[in-house]
Amino acid sequence: MARIIGRIALVISGAVLAIVLVVVGVSRSDQATTAFEAGAVTAAGFSPPEESEIPEGPLGDAIIRGKAIFDNPGVNAAAYVGNSMACSNCHLDSGRRAGSSPMWAAWGNYPQYRNKNKSINTMEDRIMGCFRYSMNAPASASGVPPPAGSDIYRDLQTYFHWLATGAPTGKDVVGSGYPALEMTSAGYDPQRGAPLYDQYCSGCHGPEGQGAIKPDGTVVYPPLWGKESYNWGAGMARVDLAARFIKANMPFDNPGTLTSQDAWDIAAFVDSQERPRDPRQTGSIEDNAKRSFAGQETFYGKIVDGHQLGSGGNDAR
Repeated sequence: MARIIGRIALVISGAVLAIVLVVVGVSRSDQATTAFEAGAVTAAGFSPPEESEIPEGPLGDAIIRGKAIFDNPGVNAAAYVGNSMACSNCHLDSGRRAGSSPMWAAWGNYPQYRNKNKSINTMEDRIMGCFRYSMNAPASASGVPPPAGSDIYRDLQTYFHWLATGAPTGKDVVGSGYPALEMTSAGYDPQRGAPLYDQYCSGCHGPEGQGAIKPDGTVVYPPLWGKESYNWGAGMARVDLAARFIKANMPFDNPGTLTSQDAWDIAAFVDSQERPRDPRQTGSIEDNAKRSFAGQETFYGKIVDGHQLGSGGNDAR
């Protein structure tokens, strides 16, 4: 065990903390915390293996490298990362936490058809998309995600496969994905979300959503909008997905205590800010909105404070 921990310490240059929307209050009596109970998503029907169980030899080395990439791609896959995001920002506890789309659940559900690109996606395809959108590879040194067959994918998939040791294949496991969250009768409103963000989130993510980054590039708190955040093509740019993540996982040390309404409104505020350009856009924003965002809960292409969202740049860092 000591040898394994030592190897992990050598490989991982810094821990990447998850997206944290710090909430210092509790649920207000006039807003029900429907569909969730605090801590409910931490109970899953499966438990991934512990780090102490990483095997010896080349397989264990690949698992350790994969975890290091997952936790800190800006350092361990730097040529393909164009922002200050990490996989573990949205898949908490290094992809282990139930209710935050854990990797042990995702592994057994690929290959699968994805409407986003109208094709059957392998796990490698899915990871490639995460680099393209969530890590904004178009603004990276290479300008693209890692090429097909890269050892980056090999190591990440080895890590995911190990996390899924003993998990069922092709079946939904309790704790997979982000828990469903019904739309409230009041809908969502970025104007309601603005003071909530100031009160609960800005202490960690900054008043301008810039996050907190160490000089060596290690992400302490990820940026939630702007050029260092995920681009418009990322799943978290969808208000409904962001609301589900926030409701189930924030605050980080006491998940599930935000009201449903607050989760929707905070998500609306965050996702109504400008962020890097959608890589799929080849023509006008209007055309791309119809082609890539039809039927989605998104602010892409909408006018907010006199500005059409989606017109942000995507220049190399």
